[in-house]
Order: sequence, then C-alpha cells, then structure tokens
Amino acid sequence: MTVYIDPPTWPGHGRMWSHLISDVSYDELHAFAERLGIPARGFERDHYDLPSHRYADAVAAGAVEVSSRVVVRLLIESGLRRRKGSYVSRGPGS
Repeated sequence: MTVYIDPPTWPGHGRMWSHLISDVSYDELHAFAERLGIPARGFERDHYDLPSHRYADAVAAGAVEVSSRVVVRLLIESGLRRRKGSYVSRGPGS
C-alpha cells in the first residue's frame, strides 16, 4: 500500500494545500484518508486536498513525499487520473 503526497504549495482559502493520492486504487486512498480523519469533502476527482498543517501527519502515517509532477505522473500511469469535469463519488467502488 503506497499513498503519495506533494508539498503544500497550492494556495486556496487562505491556506496552502497538498495533494494526497494513490497509484493503486481509490479504495486504498479513501481508507488512508479515513485513518487520518480527513473528511470526505476533501476528496476531489482523484485526490484529497490536504491543508499544510496536516502534511506531517500524512507523512508520519506512511505517505511518501514526492513532487507535484510525480503526483500527476503516477495518477496518469495508474489510470486513476480524472480531469476537471469528471464527477467521482466517494461511495463504494469509486
């Protein structure tokens, strides 16, 4: 099980954000997020948006630190990349 996180360099809502992804499945990603207590509303298409103050928590829980370019590459190569306009629920099998 490998979940990846990029540095918190994405601004929004007065904070900086990271992206948390899996290169295996959304189920793996959702399970990791649930263990960290990340709310479902943090899931966007193919990743979780994670505020900078939670970055260290994700790394301590086992998320592998990678660059933002690597996050995108891993999503594309795994077939899990979903561009804007794609709707994905957090329900079973998503």
